[in-house]
Amino acid sequence: MKKIKSGVYGLNRLMDGGINQNTITAVIGSSGAGKTTFATYFLKRGLEQGEDAIFITLDEEPKQIIKEVIQMGWDNIEDYIDDGAMVFVDAGGKQFSDFIKNELSGFVEDWKGYNARIVIDPLTPVLWSVTHRYEQRDIVSFLLRETRKIGTVICTLEEHSVMGDLSGQDLIIPMYLADNVVHLRYKSHESPEHRDMKIIKCRSSRHSSFWHPYKIVKGSGLIIQEASLAEDTPRQVVDLSAKLEKALTLIPASKKKNLSPSILRSITRTVDMLSMEDIGVLDPDYIIMQILVEYDLIDK
Repeated sequence: MKKIKSGVYGLNRLMDGGINQNTITAVIGSSGAGKTTFATYFLKRGLEQGEDAIFITLDEEPKQIIKEVIQMGWDNIEDYIDDGAMVFVDAGGKQFSDFIKNELSGFVEDWKGYNARIVIDPLTPVLWSVTHRYEQRDIVSFLLRETRKIGTVICTLEEHSVMGDLSGQDLIIPMYLADNVVHLRYKSHESPEHRDMKIIKCRSSRHSSFWHPYKIVKGSGLIIQEASLAEDTPRQVVDLSAKLEKALTLIPASKKKNLSPSILRSITRTVDMLSMEDIGVLDPDYIIMQILVEYDLIDK
């Protein structure tokens, strides 16, 4: 299957190169874990390489999502919206089941052939819109089956039960139907500075089975570090721009064609913003490497 880059630095390496195209990925986590940030940077990565993006929101209004995305450092999102490359479907305030049954098929028909990236954020209200479990399975299955016809889907799920217990009714049906499941674990009341991620399922691909620490960084989204590289003590402040400049000189000649002016600007801006943020225990050399991997500039 064709792999696409996730937009999440460090994730592709843990999923055998990226997310399989035209699959469903469920991202599970509690409030503040970074689910929406994960999803929006997935869309951002596709837009950067000329793909279309669809954001189906079942909770917040689009204008609020846009405001929060800009605050997180993606300040040119409105350019993509104005160009028609990114669209929002505001299903908030509707009967979700009616929307899915009556409007979704027509929407999918209009978008066939675009091979877009689609985000459903959050999926949880869809389950709440019907009472019986078999109805929940049918409506979620129909939603995911239809949306994957037009591209690769990320859906987010709220973790309401005991931390780490993924057997709740709100989670088990989407997890079963999804091709990939990513768990973002965040115990805000116990350790607000610590977050870690585990890939629970990844069909048709090898994947890591360990917990990996990650941080949410303005301008970069989620940055995941391999567990084997994690340290308990914060690292010293380093000049990330200098590290990037050196790393760019090591790009193989066969890969330099991927370094377009727009991609170079995006990478440089990301590193500049990273230099102003606290990266905690993350390894700076590893971060730079994963940024270059994301843009297919090195093979590691």
